[in-house]
Amino acid sequence: MRAWNFCAGPAAIPEEVLKEVQEELLEWNDAKSSVMEVSHRSDFFQEVASESKKDFIELLNIPENYDVLFLQGGATQQFAMIPLNFVKNGKANYLMTGTWSKKAIATASKYLEITIPISNEDNKFTSIPENFSEWSEFNLDADYSHYCANETIQGFSLRNFHKDYTHKLNMRTIPLLCDMSSSILCEPFEVADFDLIYAGAQKNIGPAGLTIIIIEKSLFSKINSNLPDIFNYEKHANANSMLNTPPTFAWYLSGKVFKWLKEKGGLTAMQKINEEKAKTLYQFIDQSSMYSNLVESNFRSIMNIPFLLKDPAFDGLFLENANKAGLLNLKGHRSVGGMRASIYNATPIEAVNDLIDFMDDFEKNNL
Repeated sequence: MRAWNFCAGPAAIPEEVLKEVQEELLEWNDAKSSVMEVSHRSDFFQEVASESKKDFIELLNIPENYDVLFLQGGATQQFAMIPLNFVKNGKANYLMTGTWSKKAIATASKYLEITIPISNEDNKFTSIPENFSEWSEFNLDADYSHYCANETIQGFSLRNFHKDYTHKLNMRTIPLLCDMSSSILCEPFEVADFDLIYAGAQKNIGPAGLTIIIIEKSLFSKINSNLPDIFNYEKHANANSMLNTPPTFAWYLSGKVFKWLKEKGGLTAMQKINEEKAKTLYQFIDQSSMYSNLVESNFRSIMNIPFLLKDPAFDGLFLENANKAGLLNLKGHRSVGGMRASIYNATPIEAVNDLIDFMDDFEKNNL
């Protein structure tokens, strides 16, 4: 029996998908070779690429005025590609709500003057004021605004900020860009509320090496024309994401995951499952005497749930016993400590229940 994988990324992939890939690995369909050996220019792979893109668009109900790119480089590369593409006034707004938005700011600041309307670094990224009057002002001359929807390390999430940006803040004239690497496909949202979304694949999509970009086509006219083609979003779009050799295996496997999601009922069904998993684990942590989660309840992630043991001296024993019990990759990020359970789409409720049973037994035996 396979163990439960709670890794933040590369993360769990649905077992049904892995078995299907295993069956096709040596000889894929009529290609008479492995999918990893097929040219990205071949009719075989062009069909895979087209169908994967189509399924992704259907899952997110992406409007026709957007394009979807399947690129190499990881989400971290987008920290640089975004300012390189869209620098005009030389200014941008960035929210700082965790490690990944902080890294994005550090990269963008090499090219732009950055305004940070809100930062929760002082309270260790656990909460922000919900009243926008307590925020600093956005720069109205900014080329764009950027935020991270779900901070994988801290388990801090802004699930509805895009609605606030459009309606409460009345900022729709400034393009809104979002890193959704660890939350995309976990629930439905309105793509039209954003101008650009990017996500590394290794959380809810597929293997590491692929990054998906959703971009409103009018942004192409704002791209810096002096960029080398390989850094230019429009050039990638014009080449159907094949300006250079794409990560073909990751693209193929991600397509399998999109089919799996559709079979499960799409993102509305996944949201119900994901919210139930998170609610179940948070409720156990909150009533426990040994474990705690520091993130304010309104901002808790439904994908990444960090938790601390009352006495850090038990961390090593906890992890050792968890591994023996088939509960893998629960160690928290080194910058935060403690534990972290990442419960992406491919992690079933059974895994969460097994984790809770283990945590309950561990608490009873060590308090």
